[in-house]
Amino acid sequence: MAEDSVDIIIDRIRSAYGTNRVEDALAILLELHPADRAEVFNLLTDAEKSALFSLLDVPTTADLLEELEDEEALEAIVSLSPERLADVLDEMEPDEAADLLGDLTLEQATAALAEMEDAEEVIPLLGYPDQTAGGLMTTSFVALRRHTTTEQAIQFLRQVRPEIEIPYYLYVVDREKRLIGVVGFRELVISNPSDTMDSIMDPDVRYISVGTDQEEVARLMTRYDLAAVPVVDDQHRLVGVITHDDILDVIEEEATEDIYRLANVFDTDLDPQSPISEQLKGRLPWVYLNMVTALFASWVITNFEGLIAQVAILAAFQSVVAGLGGNTASQNVAMIVRALALGKIDPKKLWKVTIRQVLVGMLQGIAVGIVIGFGVALWQNNLYLGVILALAMVGNMIVAGIIGTLVPLGLRAIGLDPALASSVLVTAVTDSAGFFIFLSLASLFITYL
Repeated sequence: MAEDSVDIIIDRIRSAYGTNRVEDALAILLELHPADRAEVFNLLTDAEKSALFSLLDVPTTADLLEELEDEEALEAIVSLSPERLADVLDEMEPDEAADLLGDLTLEQATAALAEMEDAEEVIPLLGYPDQTAGGLMTTSFVALRRHTTTEQAIQFLRQVRPEIEIPYYLYVVDREKRLIGVVGFRELVISNPSDTMDSIMDPDVRYISVGTDQEEVARLMTRYDLAAVPVVDDQHRLVGVITHDDILDVIEEEATEDIYRLANVFDTDLDPQSPISEQLKGRLPWVYLNMVTALFASWVITNFEGLIAQVAILAAFQSVVAGLGGNTASQNVAMIVRALALGKIDPKKLWKVTIRQVLVGMLQGIAVGIVIGFGVALWQNNLYLGVILALAMVGNMIVAGIIGTLVPLGLRAIGLDPALASSVLVTAVTDSAGFFIFLSLASLFITYL
């Protein structure tokens, strides 16, 4: 929905609400697609939200809550009684209901569960961490026995009319509910009525365990182009299914996390509209860490104060070496973090990856060093200054290749997010190394400068 359309709709809603035509305001909101409805609803004032939310029926309330972000959904349900909340949760997909219950206080969640009719579908999901397959999956799926015929399966679907997100996959289980195959709707429709599930199913079904990290789930579904993936427990029993829309959310979340952490923003829920206190809490600690690393780089420079006093022009070019080295290292970090996230780095070939990046850094250093060295030599009419700058560029870009590769790999090896502190550590090393290499070379050629 276009931004100008959103503004027009909000103006219409507020015009109706301002003249006490709340029913008309509600009608305007209900004309929208659920996703657009959530966007518009979130831009209204608290009073407008409260008035309209109280008038929504149960199915529409459930649709709205499923589209809202977690914090927005929590704010919306504050006024709901446990009975009303239970009705809404029963209407929601089990995984969405479990996510919302998990954000409530223990007392609120217990009261709502006590009033729910379908609590048994939601309760098993509450025991899994949010960022695992168990936390993502829904328990709303269709499972059939291996000896069920296609005619029986179709009749069953007509009778129960399952309201699930994955009607195009039917899973086949044995008497112990262990997953043994999958049947697509196409196979079901084109098969003979007497064909059984075990004769038309695909036994080579991709699945994941309940404890699998959501990032690994996303990789699996992307690699094999899966619209849904079944989830099994330790006994290989089918306990849930993860759908493509849930994985799209995961991919967005993981990408946001990596981008934020590469930029030293720890809290991935922050945005430009976040409260100032939350932004300071999520960003200031890393600014302090950057301050410490910058002071260390400055300390390196202070060891060459006498040199800089003699040849003041060095101060103008030392940041060039550090800056280009830092940029090269950041390129390495971005590529390594992405490759780790996509599982494209073989742990047995880490040394090859490191050597390749060092070689790339050296070649980039030579290529840039020749250009900048020749340019500065002509500009300052000093061949030695150009040579020093070129050699320092090569040296620092080799350091950048090593550090930009080893830091994220090292962080992953000790169990930390490779995007979390890579840029801070890499910037500190490349800046300090750049200053040290450049000024050390300058001190060797001081008589020519």
